[in-house]
Amino acid sequence: MDETASATLDDAAEVFAQVRPRLFGIAYRMLGSAADAEDVLQEVWLRWQKADRSVVENPAAYLATTTTRLAINATRTAYARRETYLGPWLPEPIDTSADPQLGAERAAALEVAVLLLLEKLTPTERAAYVLREAFDYPYAQIAEIIQTSEVTARQYVSRARKHLSAERRKPVSEDEQRKLMSAFLAAAQAGDLSTLEKLFAEDVVSYSDSNGLARAARRPIHGAVQLAKVIRAYKDHFWTDAEIIQTPVNGSIAAVLKRAGDVYGVISFTVSDEGIDQVLWMLNPTKLSAAVPGA
Repeated sequence: MDETASATLDDAAEVFAQVRPRLFGIAYRMLGSAADAEDVLQEVWLRWQKADRSVVENPAAYLATTTTRLAINATRTAYARRETYLGPWLPEPIDTSADPQLGAERAAALEVAVLLLLEKLTPTERAAYVLREAFDYPYAQIAEIIQTSEVTARQYVSRARKHLSAERRKPVSEDEQRKLMSAFLAAAQAGDLSTLEKLFAEDVVSYSDSNGLARAARRPIHGAVQLAKVIRAYKDHFWTDAEIIQTPVNGSIAAVLKRAGDVYGVISFTVSDEGIDQVLWMLNPTKLSAAVPGA
């Protein structure tokens, strides 16, 4: 490689590095997986190296478009792959203590529960929502990226907003999150049925993601009384020698569980006016590394 070509490639790498946080933020929100998002970015980088960069007027827009389109295709494949998943599938939790917004202008579409809801959208609808809500792209640019009309792009975002707003959730402060998490963890470790039932909404739902690689419920558990009983039944082995770290995961406080230095679980939840209405247990060992603070 001559010096000119090397310098040109160095320039390409510098441009890519500058926009990489946003590209990762787009891909992660689309796929719900840090590993899959990294795979998309690797392909984007390879295409950026081979592209005729001299004719690219706006490198950031070009790279965002490439990332989004590749992520749409990858999302379709991921959706199909999850049909054979053992038990509930949850998005891969990711440590946000250092970068709370993952390259976004807004911290939207980042919570695990929201990413889970976005699974119900088509990949193109999901892309439109992510670009608008997390990165504030104008509708004309969204339409160009996802190759549709501006009217359709607006419809996609509106449909996604309505879908999400239909869920009975309310935002809580970080202090409230920590207090609720602390109360939940204390009651769970003690097997305190009464306290657990008081913390839960009556129609609480619990989802455990293990893909058969850890001991976990293969189906969602419904109802405060039933969930409290299941948590008590698991208490003697689940919490043994556990080191518990409360830390921002996907922008909200979660409990990262470690044993002998290794992460074996991440717990997060959503809240309604009635209490904790959704408990999310990530127990799949292949999806835990990105949730480790400082990893």
